Amino acid sequence: MEMHENAQKIQRALLVGIDTGEYDAEGSMNELRELVKSAGAEPAAIIMQKRDKPDGATCIGSGRLEEVTEFCAQNEIDLLVFDTELTSTQIRNIEDATDVRTIDRTMLILDIFAVRAKTNEGKLQVELAQLKYLMPRLSGKGKEMSRLGGGVGTRGPGETKLETDKRHIRRRIEYLKDALSDMTERRDRHRERRRKDGVITVAIVGYTNAGKSTLMNTLTQAGVLSEDKLFATLDPTSRALKLPCGVSVMMIDTVGLVRRLPHHLVEAFKSTLEEAATADIILNVCDASSEEYKLHLEVTESLLRELGCNDKPIIPVFNKCDLVSDPDDLPRETGAVRICAKFGKGIDELLKAVEDNLPVRMKKYRLLVPFDKAGLLAVLRNAGALRSEEYTAEGIIAEAVVEEPMWHKVEPYSVDNNTK
Repeated sequence: MEMHENAQKIQRALLVGIDTGEYDAEGSMNELRELVKSAGAEPAAIIMQKRDKPDGATCIGSGRLEEVTEFCAQNEIDLLVFDTELTSTQIRNIEDATDVRTIDRTMLILDIFAVRAKTNEGKLQVELAQLKYLMPRLSGKGKEMSRLGGGVGTRGPGETKLETDKRHIRRRIEYLKDALSDMTERRDRHRERRRKDGVITVAIVGYTNAGKSTLMNTLTQAGVLSEDKLFATLDPTSRALKLPCGVSVMMIDTVGLVRRLPHHLVEAFKSTLEEAATADIILNVCDASSEEYKLHLEVTESLLRELGCNDKPIIPVFNKCDLVSDPDDLPRETGAVRICAKFGKGIDELLKAVEDNLPVRMKKYRLLVPFDKAGLLAVLRNAGALRSEEYTAEGIIAEAVVEEPMWHKVEPYSVDNNTK
């Protein structure tokens, strides 16, 4: 019973950061607070220190470390979370001084990934990232290993393997790489089949908690987990969506991004992000109500450039505009769309923007085709352009969504020139 109660106890975390001037330390710490909440712990306080560079032994200076130790003792702190990567030596020294389990930003993100991964591939990716990150930090199996009893920073597929020898971990890493490679090949074959079938894909990307999953649900009723938490969605979700013009596209929801996301984490979840890299159109969704929405857009755009998406249509989507006091304050970027996914506002404009950026230009026609020209309908049917047909005394009434090269063939039979 006592073990059960301890397992249910919400951990109190002290957040520790250093400001070297290399990035917005305050904004990063605010984000760390949200990450801690998403992991299920309670952020008790934040302690910052300005330094030219991290201390090699303890990251923060000895005076600040004493302050941290005293705060932990007086406030029942269960966990220290540092907003920078720590070495195994730094972790060991901090834990020896404070007697509190210590993790860093990357370990925290991996922990959240471990909890959120649902598919087999997602779980394998988490375990691989955990083992690759923890491998050089398993230099000792002393005091710090005894603290891995559970809680934030210890969860996921890699948990039971932390106390095994490095040889076993290396073998496990190779196995995971091979398994993920096989899955990548299968996914590539699926993508190639989609391309051959002419399936147009639209990827929803953006900063974590920007409302991507809510938008996905609004557009397709996909039932994707939609919570006010960072990394609520980890595994990619694909759903079909029929645009007003009649063209069907495949919508893909991807994992959210954060600033200073370690590169090997990007690598670990590249399969998810590759869905964006291979998409025909990309929706870059940001939370318009956040004071840092410009930075969020930049983080996403930078990663998209890394993935080689420069030549693709990227539509900036300002979400949560209902929470903005004066929407006119938002920049009017070329092609940007303003929406509130939660209440369905601006969705028509967004769908129009997607239509305008389709890889092929399409028009929707209502036709009256004479019986002696019925062969045209066969051509449209074979091209997958025919949506409906009805035989009447005057001829065949048909609706079709036609690509630009065929416009001249159907224009003579257009009933009302209603081309959307």
